[in-house]
Order: sequence, then C-alpha cells, then structure tokens
Amino acid sequence: MSTHLFVSPALGQYGFPGGHPLSVDRQGAFWQAARSRGLDRNVVLAPSAPAPRAAIERFHTPEYVERVREASRVGAGYLDYGDTPAFPGCYEVAAHVVGAALEGARRVVAGEALRCFQPIGGLHHARRGSAAGFCVFNDIGVLIETLRAEHGVRRIAYVDIDVHHGDGVYYEFEHDPHLIVVDIHEDGRFLYPGTGASHETGAGAAQGTKLNLPLAPGADDAQFFRAWEHAERFLARFEPQFFILQCGADSLADDPLAHLRFTPAAHRHAVRRLRLLAEQHAQGRLMAFGGGGYNLDGLAMAWCAVLEVLQQ
Repeated sequence: MSTHLFVSPALGQYGFPGGHPLSVDRQGAFWQAARSRGLDRNVVLAPSAPAPRAAIERFHTPEYVERVREASRVGAGYLDYGDTPAFPGCYEVAAHVVGAALEGARRVVAGEALRCFQPIGGLHHARRGSAAGFCVFNDIGVLIETLRAEHGVRRIAYVDIDVHHGDGVYYEFEHDPHLIVVDIHEDGRFLYPGTGASHETGAGAAQGTKLNLPLAPGADDAQFFRAWEHAERFLARFEPQFFILQCGADSLADDPLAHLRFTPAAHRHAVRRLRLLAEQHAQGRLMAFGGGGYNLDGLAMAWCAVLEVLQQ
C-alpha cells in the first residue's frame, strides 16, 4: 500500500480546553467519517513517537522549546498573546505531532511509503521563537529542516491551501531560495494573520520563489481553480524534489473562523494535481497535513476527499 496514514490517540490529544475552536474532537470526526466510507481499508496506519528535543530545535530556538516545556509542566497561561493556551502535557502532545511528521518523512524517503497523510498536523503559524495561531510547534518547519539535515533533500515545494496564510513557514524561509512556496488563502486584509499579500514573493536570493495568492472573502471553488492553474504553472518551473501540502479545511463554506466558500472539490483537485506533479518531478514523494478546520462536518468531508485521492 502506497499511502500511510497517521492517526492515533496521542495525535488526537492535540487541542485546547475550555471551548477553544481547535478541540480534541477533530481527529475523531475525520476518522469516523473515513471508516464509514471504507477509506480505512487501503492505507497503512503508521505508528509514531514524539520528536526528540534536538529535532524540534532544528527549527525552534532552545529558549522557546524550554518555555513550552515549563508551560507544559505548569499547565496554565498562554504560549502567545492569547490564541494558544498552555495545558498540562502540551509539550509532549505537540512533540508527538512533530514526531509523526518526521516518521512520515523517513518512510517516504526510504521508499516504505509513496505518500502519507497526517490530519492532525500542518501547524503553520508557529515561528522559530514563539507559538502563534493555535500552533505550539511548527511541524512543517521542523520537517523541512530535517529533510535537509537527515535526508539530503534540498529543493522542496510547500503548498498551503488553508484559509489562513502560512506565515510561520513563509517568513521563516523567506530568504531560502530552495523552499518553493505556494499559498492560496483568504486575503489578509480580512483575516488572521493579516499577511500573504501577492507582492510578497520571497526576499534576497529567494526573490521569485514564493507565490501568495490571496482570495477575497466569499471566493468559491471557481476562484480556487483559477488560482490553482497559476500555482501549478509556478511549481512546475522549479521541479521540486519533494512536495508538502497543508490542506486546511477552514477554507470550506460554513467554517466559523473564515469567509471562503470552497467545497471538498477544491481539496480533491489540489491533491490530484499535486500528485501528478510529484510523480513528474519528485518520484511521487508527497506528504499531506490536515491544517485548520473548525466545523467538524466540514473538516471530515475535506480530509476524506484528501485521503481518497491519495489512495488512488
């Protein structure tokens, strides 16, 4: 089987208490829907372990990692300015999200899996020295650094269709000419984190290696498909060696935190086309991460569409 799926009780614990929008119900909602559709029959359920501190510090500063460890021990307070609360064990839970990403990379690079999907992952707002936007550790950032440090993969494509701009990936790699970024999101003038304008295309030696495609509130599948055509032409120019997709479901209609109106057809199209690009340029190597999504029915539909296409 070519697709490996990361779902587990440990990953399902990534969420915040007290009615927080990012709850611990998200993995369960997806997995129940996936099994009801028979999507559990053609995947390998992949075990994983928490990432060691040294791996997390490939992206995050030691000072920030220590602060999360202490907040995890105390189990109270905030890791940022009010979006990302600490809770008992938050360090260990967040380290498990990172660990699953690293195990997926190991399997894909080793040829044990062609593709993998981690619904609880894609925490794209955390910066090297801080949490942000419900994201304790930036598993994508750690993954990129590890692909280079351990696996010798240099030219990587990061594609983000979450409704929020992936600022923690974009700005921390803004000067990196070997990370190709495509980010389709709601215009930052109307939505957190307020970034990702179309004129932001990378900096220094990386100028022209990043593509931000902001969409107006209310944009639907038709606007997504038009943006995707531009994105696909852009990606093909660079012939990436490895593809990472953050496929947040908060871009769907009826998500409570945003204003786009996609259906799961957008996610299905993105995965299908990205699979083809990966097969053409990267030996099929593709990792997908669930990202955001705060309507449980919506995220279940979107992530089932992702898994269905990955299995084909």
